[in-house]
Parts: sequence; C-alpha cells; structure tokens
Amino acid sequence: MRLRCHWAYAVTLAAAMTLGHAAGAQGVDPATLVHPPTDSWPTANGDYTGERHSPLTQITPTNINDLNLAWAFEAGGTVRIASNPILVDGTLYISAPDNLWALDARSGGQIWHYMYPPNKAFHIGHRGVAVYRDWIYLTTPDAHLISLDSKTGDVRWNVTIGDYQKGYWSTMAPLVVHDHVLVGLSGDFDNLPGMIKAIDPETGKTQWTWFSTQPAGTPNSTTGGNTWVTGTYDPDLNLLYWGTGNPTPVLNGAARPGDDPWTCSIVALNPDTGQQVWGFQASPHDTHDWDAVELPVLVDGNFNGTPKKMLMQASRNGYFFVLDRTNGKSLLTVPFAA
Repeated sequence: MRLRCHWAYAVTLAAAMTLGHAAGAQGVDPATLVHPPTDSWPTANGDYTGERHSPLTQITPTNINDLNLAWAFEAGGTVRIASNPILVDGTLYISAPDNLWALDARSGGQIWHYMYPPNKAFHIGHRGVAVYRDWIYLTTPDAHLISLDSKTGDVRWNVTIGDYQKGYWSTMAPLVVHDHVLVGLSGDFDNLPGMIKAIDPETGKTQWTWFSTQPAGTPNSTTGGNTWVTGTYDPDLNLLYWGTGNPTPVLNGAARPGDDPWTCSIVALNPDTGQQVWGFQASPHDTHDWDAVELPVLVDGNFNGTPKKMLMQASRNGYFFVLDRTNGKSLLTVPFAA
C-alpha cells in the first residue's frame, strides 16, 4: 500500500521540508502542546483546539498547482493507513492497527517500524498516536496502551485499558494533557459502560477513570456511551471536552427509559481529577445510533456581540451545536442535514 497524506498534513510536511528540522530533538513538553511550533503537528488534531488548521502560508491558491509528489511510502501487504500523522522534529509517526512507523519527513525513509503481536480483537482502523517527552503512546485493537521510545521504537511499557474479551477495542489517538495520557474505548456490546481513562505517562498506571454510564450490573441503568474519538482541551479553563457514543441496546429504547445520561453527549472534565464539570446531551434517549463523538472544536469570538469561549460540534443527529464551553449552556442549535 502507498501512503498518501491528508491535505492538512501534506501542507505541514511541505513547509517542514522548507523550514528544516527543529534545532535538536528536545522532546514534546507541555508548553509545546499548548503552543505547537508552526513546523510541527504534535497531536492528532494539530493542537488542543481541534480546529485542524495549519497556520503555515507557503502554499497559496496561486502556487498550489506547482506542487509535486515529494515521496511515497510503501507500507506493504494489506495494511490500511487512515490515521492522522504526527510530525515532530522532522519525524512523521504513522499508525495502522497493530503497526507504527517512524519516517523521515524529508525523504519518506523508514527510521523504525513497530508491529504489535497478533491478536483476535477488531481491526477496523486506527486514528493516530500521541507524543510526550521522548515517548510515543499507541493504542491497540485489543485495548492496550503502549509506550515506545520515539527514537528507536523500543517498548517501555504495555498496559491493558479495557477487556477485549468483553467486547472493548481501541482505535483512538491518545491525548496528552499535563502529566496524563487520556484514552477512550470503543465497543457497542450491551453491558459495556463507556469510559475515559487517565494514564500516568511514566509508569502506565491508571490515574482516574470517568464512566459515561453506570458500571455494568448497576440496577435499572443504561450502558454504552463509548468514547473512541479524541477530545479537545482548553488550557485557560483547564477543561477537557469529549464526545460520547450511543446507549445500548442501541435500538431498544423501551429497555432503558429516560434520557440515558451521559450517552450521545459532550462532557467537560477536569483532566487532573476526572471530575465532570458539565454535560450537554445532543440526543437524549437515542434510538437511532446518533452518537456525539464528533470532534468538539474550540473557538473564541463574539456571539451576538458578546465575547464567548465557544465549543462547536456538527453532531451525527444532523444538528450543529454551539455551546458556551465554560458552563455547557447552548448558544445555538441549527440543523445542517435533513
């Protein structure tokens, strides 16, 4: 298979090749994650806002026709690459289920390749990795989180974040905030509560777990609300924003009366404690698999003439939501799809 970069990363790559490598690989510290250099893409969304917009200006409407293919990377076999590449210190990190490559951004040459041992979990895709200090964090189809040396690909530790034999799996790119590696899980089987976990980046130990629904076995409770798409973060408010999936059983609403919180929702959490600060439910008592895991984009600007810290999501139920991200209150709800 031949790797083809998403256009946003192609822009980043082209500019990085023009600007050259950063002066010495110093590792990705918290300050870099808050204010990423223009010649890098250190998180799956580029930065904490989720805007996925590069500030680089070398490529313009007048010269885009002059761009040519710089290189192509052959992953080999039947590997399908659909992840968001990470670019740090002139190195691209690209993942697929059970695989992670480090490539030279100038030449496309392979620096190292890590392959996870064969497993029986769902291999339905992968969304990327996280970088912190000199380490890479990779989730696996059987719901493990692995820490690797960013220079060599050597494994530092490997921990379980969910039981794949119960139906959990993981495709997501972790998010690093402060000294927390934040991960969510996939799994639509009944009796699986959704969760977000904070993992210590040094030891791999779980720091806290937030459940989107009550733990399995709780009487008269809803399950579901899985969290398989990476969230966003506001450093000023110190709030983490994450979307959650559908309740289960998916179509049988009679078996779970009520609104089924916090499924099909956007939640705000304190990243240091896991405490929920607020929640907004995009589809109460969902019976159509209208999850709300879509990216919560953070924007500062005026709303009806008043400065607001806003969160925007185009949700799967066909509605576009604008929330005040300080408190979760709805500012605007409009349909964008019939």
